[in-house]
Amino acid sequence: MTDLPHNPGFTRRGVLRTGAAAALGAGFTLGSGLLRATPAEAVNGVGQTGAPLCQQPGDSASAQGLGSGDLGIPYLRGHDGTWGYVFGDSFDDNGTYLPSPTMLNQAGFDSSGSAPISFTYAMPNGQAASLFDYTPNQDNGYGVEKTRIPNDCIEFGGRTYIQYTSVVTGIGPDDLPAGDDGSLMSGIAYSDDYGVTWTDYAYHWDGQYRGVNQSMYGMWSFAGIDADGWLYVYSKRWNGSHKNTADQGAIQLFRFNPDDFRAGNFGAQQNWVYNGSGWYWATDGTPPTPLFPPGNNIGEFSVKNINGTYCMSWFDVTDGSICTRTAPARTPPGPTRPRRWSRTPPGRSTTWAGRNWTASTAATSTRAARAPPHSR
Repeated sequence: MTDLPHNPGFTRRGVLRTGAAAALGAGFTLGSGLLRATPAEAVNGVGQTGAPLCQQPGDSASAQGLGSGDLGIPYLRGHDGTWGYVFGDSFDDNGTYLPSPTMLNQAGFDSSGSAPISFTYAMPNGQAASLFDYTPNQDNGYGVEKTRIPNDCIEFGGRTYIQYTSVVTGIGPDDLPAGDDGSLMSGIAYSDDYGVTWTDYAYHWDGQYRGVNQSMYGMWSFAGIDADGWLYVYSKRWNGSHKNTADQGAIQLFRFNPDDFRAGNFGAQQNWVYNGSGWYWATDGTPPTPLFPPGNNIGEFSVKNINGTYCMSWFDVTDGSICTRTAPARTPPGPTRPRRWSRTPPGRSTTWAGRNWTASTAATSTRAARAPPHSR
């Protein structure tokens, strides 16, 4: 497969701050994680067209103090059945920057997609504000960081977790040299009051500016706790910038006992490894084996267990599409590694020639496809 040329026109803040617009479809949330222009539109500065979503006084986001926000990662607030949406780079109605991450809540979610998302509350105290206690563009004890971008959020056992990437360069108009990922580190913050206050775990996964460029622990997706009691996590290189030329879409899988995860015992992870003849769970520190060979255009991504089906969604960094595929199990069976991905048809979606994942195109959130997938 030949990748399309890397497109530097996609920028997280560029589309967001120009007041990009898009149609609100099933599962869509406000934010440039979804409101991406196609390459041609990005070059022309047009952005997507449709119902305006950003900087709209009087809408439900504005009522909670959010004029525009990036990403909008949905998660189930299991303690009361409501939903949370975690945003990255955000601005209020006056254009004042709200340091990432921020969060809006929704009292009820229509899984059919018939009713649009309507926000009813904002964390931490009723109006949108930064959740984390850090200062952007400063050294907060680990090195200078521009922002902390959330990658996923999950709640279980009375605790809420956000996995994030601390970014130094590559966001917005920043250049990102070929081969660089632009990250400082990745970390996990937790809240024991459902999003009001947050504490950072002491352990962090070093990024480029701490000596580990292209770490496979750059950005995580919590697939959830399966019926077997394990917390399953997929991760990949940081590419929220959509400029990481070395990303190639490699994704790995590992799991935790939820009690170990809560305790911050991240060294207890078990890794999904291929040994040349089959896959197994390694407990001796053997690194996870990438699930797919290199050569993909996957930027931000999500894997979620939805009613027993594993649903992967991602943002294609070359053509601006949001794509999904499904698998009947978190660890597709087979004696060999999955085959490489291919594009079909060009400019629409990215499909995989393997047997165990079924490709589809759907209007869903890049980070968490909550509605039942449309498979073919």
